[in-house]
Amino acid sequence: MQVGIESISFYTSQYYIDLKTLARQNGEDPNKYYIGIGQERMSVPPPDEDVVTLAANATSQALEGIDVNTLDTLLFATESGIDQSKAAGIYVHELVQLPRNMRVFELKQACYSGAGGLALALPYLLHHPDSRVLIVASDIARYGLGSIGEPTQGAGAVAFVLSTNPKIMTIDMESGLYTNDVMDFWRPNYTDEALVDGKYSIKMYSAALRESWQQYVNITGRSFTDLHRFVYHLPFTKMGDKAHQFLVRYAGADLSEAEWKKQIDDAAIYQRYIGNTYAGSVFLALASLLDNSAEDLTHKRVGLFSYGSGSVGEFFTGIIQPDYQKHLKVDLHKSIVTNRQELDYDTYKEFYSFKSNLPSDGSKAMTPRYETGRYRFAGLDEHKRLYEVVQ
Repeated sequence: MQVGIESISFYTSQYYIDLKTLARQNGEDPNKYYIGIGQERMSVPPPDEDVVTLAANATSQALEGIDVNTLDTLLFATESGIDQSKAAGIYVHELVQLPRNMRVFELKQACYSGAGGLALALPYLLHHPDSRVLIVASDIARYGLGSIGEPTQGAGAVAFVLSTNPKIMTIDMESGLYTNDVMDFWRPNYTDEALVDGKYSIKMYSAALRESWQQYVNITGRSFTDLHRFVYHLPFTKMGDKAHQFLVRYAGADLSEAEWKKQIDDAAIYQRYIGNTYAGSVFLALASLLDNSAEDLTHKRVGLFSYGSGSVGEFFTGIIQPDYQKHLKVDLHKSIVTNRQELDYDTYKEFYSFKSNLPSDGSKAMTPRYETGRYRFAGLDEHKRLYEVVQ
């Protein structure tokens, strides 16, 4: 029996800032961002958008054509949690009107938790072949105005349905794993902006890739040449270049630059214009590969590496299915990326600062209305988050 991805879709905010605008504000050359880290734009959520609305929009898209009555599990992966007790997925469940007979809970481990949810769901589906599992990875990356990490911010959600009818991609059951207690990136409860040691984090990313890849090879007996394309967690697109160059060398593969870049470049296209989506990043990269590859990937094995700082890494693989293109949402996804409104710096700063000014004493605060998808965050009242359906 095969298990894998039946449907996948993503959503991001309807606003972005071009990094040349940020470069001018910081007195820097735009190529420091465009070329140096491989980023051109980053999505910026307005005051009435949060991880719940991003996730609900991605979910409603991913569920088109799916019998929701076969869903019995929703796993919400995020490191941008909105409550210390209640899972953000409960709000999504209500907004999208999913069946009552479901389990819903939240997963956290930096950018890794979406991949962790997938790993948990695979054996479950083998024992419950008539069920479907919905995984939603939704995050808003915040490092602080004027911080070193600011140009690698972003926002977005990826939703995908796992089932025993994997129309897009089967997932291999074997994977390589690695965990190590390190402080390369973290966010204490008392701040909504992440703390990061950038150079150390890249080092830890590479260590996790090496160790998880080696275990994957030891378990499966496969080699580098058995994989056709590679998909990486991308905090910024040049991280994919760094990671794949590292793996090419470690695996002893004899590839030209053009050859190894062909293996990863399609997966980095959306990231370049959306920015970091944390838990959703590796799956946004997978969607980018599927949507943008001019080559028919049918029957090709794809390698995926998910890394969550702190740290956990997993290397796993899957095989693209026949007629997978018929089940993609290419036009929708490209429209989402293309049809966004550009912000000037002052409006970007206003959007960014709004969250920090929300009351924490239970008083009522309603959010101004901006362009969103089908759902929006309406405000707070008596410590309760309020959401509404727009269309």
